[in-house]
Order: sequence, then structure tokens, then C-alpha cells
Amino acid sequence: MIIRIFDRMDTVVIHPKTKEQLAAVKAFAKALKMEFEITQPTSQYDPEFVKKILDADKSAKKGNVTRIKDAKNIWADIL
Repeated sequence: MIIRIFDRMDTVVIHPKTKEQLAAVKAFAKALKMEFEITQPTSQYDPEFVKKILDADKSAKKGNVTRIKDAKNIWADIL
């Protein structure tokens, strides 16, 4: 989780590693009457791309693959 504490001048980004650390940071911000919001980290990958990769992986596990018998004549097995 990422906690962003918004001040009128600066933004502080804190990366707690445990729930206890998160609770302590939240309590600290509340005690100082600071506004804050908690956001979840976002993936750097496009969701459609991730879905395609996961679908291809499932398909390969089911045996939907092209096997190359002779590496010297690769196109014969593919086409």
C-alpha cells in the first residue's frame, strides 16, 4: 500500500511493509490532523496485455501449442 500525505506544500509518499506500520502512520497523520489518502499500487502493464498473456498460458497448458520437430526446417511445422 502507498499512503500519500497531502500537505499544502509537499507530498510525502510512504511505503509501509506491514499492517502495523500502516496503522501507525495513519494514527500519526490523524493525530496531527493531516489529510491523507490510501491508494493501491497500480500495475505497469496494460490489463488487456496481461489478459492475453494469461490466456495464452492457459491455452499452452491445455496442449494448444505448435511443436517443432526439425529446427532446421522450422517453417514446415509452423505453416
